Amino acid sequence: MATVASSGLTPKQRKTIAGGAIGTLIEYYDYYLYGLAAAAVFPAVFFSSNDPVIAQLSSFATFAVGFFLRPVGGIIWGIVGDRKGRKVVLMSTVIGMGLATTGIGLIPSDQMIGVAAPLLLLFFRLCQGFFVGGEMGGAATMVVEAAPTGKRGLYGAFLISGAGIANVVSGGLMAGLGLTPESWFLQWGWRIPFVFSIVLAIAAIVLRRQLEESDAFTETQTLLLATTGKKPNPLVEAFRHPKNAIMGILIGLPQSIAGYVVLTYGLAYMLADKNIPAWIGFAGTMLVGLLQIVVAPLWGAISDRIGRRTVYIIGCLGFAAMVYPAFMMFDTGNMWLIWLGQILGFVVFGVAMQATLSTMLVEMFDPEARTTGVNIGYQFSNTLGGGLAPLICTALVAAAGGAFWPVVIYAAVISVIGVIATLVASIQPDVEGAGRLHELRTNAPVETGASR
Repeated sequence: MATVASSGLTPKQRKTIAGGAIGTLIEYYDYYLYGLAAAAVFPAVFFSSNDPVIAQLSSFATFAVGFFLRPVGGIIWGIVGDRKGRKVVLMSTVIGMGLATTGIGLIPSDQMIGVAAPLLLLFFRLCQGFFVGGEMGGAATMVVEAAPTGKRGLYGAFLISGAGIANVVSGGLMAGLGLTPESWFLQWGWRIPFVFSIVLAIAAIVLRRQLEESDAFTETQTLLLATTGKKPNPLVEAFRHPKNAIMGILIGLPQSIAGYVVLTYGLAYMLADKNIPAWIGFAGTMLVGLLQIVVAPLWGAISDRIGRRTVYIIGCLGFAAMVYPAFMMFDTGNMWLIWLGQILGFVVFGVAMQATLSTMLVEMFDPEARTTGVNIGYQFSNTLGGGLAPLICTALVAAAGGAFWPVVIYAAVISVIGVIATLVASIQPDVEGAGRLHELRTNAPVETGASR
């Protein structure tokens, strides 16, 4: 048995948590970076011949399209992860994400190569979606399975601390570069953070080479082969409990839109209607990330005390209540109030949802289909929610003559859906002894947490 470190974690556990967090860092870095650029850069670089509103809609359309391959990637990489191991998936996805994001930074503008520019943007965006589709399921499953009993919420939330670092890096780079002359920034400056993604990918590869599969995964695979002579189809196994597969998608909707409503669309709203310098929004994103690093583990630890379900519902209702004051602050044009609006609109309650979701999804599925099940819930909800959120918000505000009240209603409706789904879903905290693994251990069928 490995010696337990002073932190209470074995060396294997520490490597697993760090390896999972750095992958989440890259996932959110690439997606937050794309969102910031879609709001402030791409309309001028890749859709410059269009009317400003059409250019913004076209830019957010490419943002949304990338999400449509996330469920496809989630299912494919989920099956690979549940059959071949989570490490294979996590190595593959981080390489693919790094190459796709770097490719975006190297695309010439539409003034140089015409329609080929937005087509290349679309291609690399689709690649992003496919590879990121397998990231969260594999990372969340490995981390939560490796975490000590009673602290799975805490350590699962470190994945969202990685997302906070991503906000700091992406927002910080864009804010600093946004202070340069606009012509240089639009031609060259914005490309630097995209090309930097390959550096993060290399760092993740080095760290993830040390990962080992969890005991729950290896024991499940061994017992399945010994008792049935074959490995089951993870997609079929994930839908052994169809209620949880569907609820996982609905639960994830509020957390998926939170950042993209407040940070991504919020930036576009300020630039289009309030003529606020882009760097202010970028810097606010960086501040949000700094707070997110600390706030996420706090909510994760609270979920270990009072339950994942309770924390997630608090997050849903709190986020819905904060959207209105956040946009009121955006309307003031005051830098400090804008930053406060970004913090209130996303950090306080949006992070509560993000910090809780991955652990909750892991606890909803059995070990032999866990990666696939988590990916189904996480990626489909992100496609239907986060991927379409900036596009929907842009269209709603345009239809309302520039008023933001439809965005408030949209966020409230999605939050209520998340609350209802969270109440209906069945959650099994016994990660190691859940489902088929328990049946194989005892050689007697039992009712799983997912079917209760």
